[in-house]
Amino acid sequence: MVNAANNSLTGGGGVDGAIHKAAGPELREFCITLRGCKTGCAKITPAFNLPAKFVIHAVGPVWNNGTANEETSLAMCYQNSLQLAVENNIKTIAFPCISTGAYRFPFDKAAHIALKTITDFLNSNSSIEKVYLVVFGEKDSRNYEKTLNRFYK
Repeated sequence: MVNAANNSLTGGGGVDGAIHKAAGPELREFCITLRGCKTGCAKITPAFNLPAKFVIHAVGPVWNNGTANEETSLAMCYQNSLQLAVENNIKTIAFPCISTGAYRFPFDKAAHIALKTITDFLNSNSSIEKVYLVVFGEKDSRNYEKTLNRFYK
């Protein structure tokens, strides 16, 4: 599973906080040894108490009205997470909506970037068998469905 992490990797709110809480204190302790992660990058850890083998922590950009290369940084989160999955023989991966919560990335833009990056990656690499896009609530689900319909016309 992918965690929408902050630069410290030591937990926060939203998806990040929920993953850290469910994984147990060992995840935070392990993350401290990684000494953070740059925006657009990703690092992998054991999943500890989660029903998964690994957590891939991807640090998304804070939206700054598109003036700070946020779209490229977000695409790199997905690209780097997928690459870590391949390198660690992960066949199934689940992504949250990275940067669309507290980091204020516009949902439609973020969903399009996620779909394009994932599709492009899978078109050139067949080792990942399933990709899940996990959303929070009915509104995000409807918005992702609209984006999917526009993306795959």
